Amino acid sequence: MDTITWLIDDAPFVVTYVFFFLGAFVRGNTTYWLGRGIAKGVEHTRFERHLRGAVYQRAQRFIARWGMLAVPLSFLTVGIQSAVNASAGMSRMPLRRYLPAVTVGALAWALIYTTIGMAVFYAWIALDWPWIVAGVIVIAVVLWFILRARKRTPQP
Repeated sequence: MDTITWLIDDAPFVVTYVFFFLGAFVRGNTTYWLGRGIAKGVEHTRFERHLRGAVYQRAQRFIARWGMLAVPLSFLTVGIQSAVNASAGMSRMPLRRYLPAVTVGALAWALIYTTIGMAVFYAWIALDWPWIVAGVIVIAVVLWFILRARKRTPQP
């Protein structure tokens, strides 16, 4: 652990920020292009009707109009970032709108993870009992499975 702490302590803020920015930017664009590929891949298949339907056309108009806000805001959430970027790709959001939006989102994400994220990381390294955190994670996973099972069973 001392080696990891040493490497992070010696990295200037700008280097860490650029690292996180590039990671978020590349991930966002990769997800966008995967979405574009999926949309192209389903052409001329039985799934193409979904891309021509009213719901998809409405989603495409929504992303084209509001994607400039949806994409960067998704970087401030947990869990929907990939879905929004893939949806932007699947709906063929124009690059002239997507690239500035993903850039703003990646800038915000990098700032959050360079500051708050690194503080959490330092706290994790300083923690003398990582098994406590592991125990909390195990309890959370068990609770999740229990709640999920209860939701699936029919209630009388």
